Amino acid sequence: MARTRPPDRFQQLLDTALRVFAHKGVRRTRMSDIAREMGVSPGSLYNYVESKEALFHWIVERGAADGVVEAPDALPIRLPAPAVARRRLREELGSAFRIPALEAAFARRAPADARAELEKVVRAVYAQVERARRPMTVIERSAPDLPELYALYFVQLRREFFARFADWVARRQRGGHFRDDVDPRVAARFALESIVYFARHRFGDLDPDAGLPDDDAVREHVVRLVLASLLPDPPRPRRRRT
Repeated sequence: MARTRPPDRFQQLLDTALRVFAHKGVRRTRMSDIAREMGVSPGSLYNYVESKEALFHWIVERGAADGVVEAPDALPIRLPAPAVARRRLREELGSAFRIPALEAAFARRAPADARAELEKVVRAVYAQVERARRPMTVIERSAPDLPELYALYFVQLRREFFARFADWVARRQRGGHFRDDVDPRVAARFALESIVYFARHRFGDLDPDAGLPDDDAVREHVVRLVLASLLPDPPRPRRRRT
């Protein structure tokens, strides 16, 4: 009689792999590490995936964010051919750095409401970072051990995104919409790193009880702080002479 797979085992495998990959990186992780965390035999995992590399690529391709992920119909998951794997990785990582709100803002010569435009972009970036928090953590942890991934993620895509955001900030500075007393590259990096820390990195903080409010409140505070860092101060009312 064929053995049935537990219905939640695939989700457990994904959750555990994301956790172990984020801690050790893909290269340093063994399937036995994942199995040990799950409390199952290493051999049982090969009913679901042929290798840790296949599991890593599947996670990245699907952008496995928080939530329930259904197991594919065809198991075990197999590693695509090298050229296919590289193409899919480039496409998926590229989509993680595409923010439609930023591209729409960049296409405008001047905004009707600079504050509203900036807030829309900041919220869109925050939401994207939140959504891809776990797979992006795995990628950043694994990239130093994988030169091709490092070059794609850090040297190309991430660097291009920072430059694109800085170009938009500079354009708004020239138009008088953003404060112009700071270098646009520093302003952009400050805004983006603030978002990334609170939307993603703080969840891996060595002090998990940092005394912060709930996630929704944190998001609102970060949005307000980033807006305050980029928008010019409102003009002060003139004092009446007595």
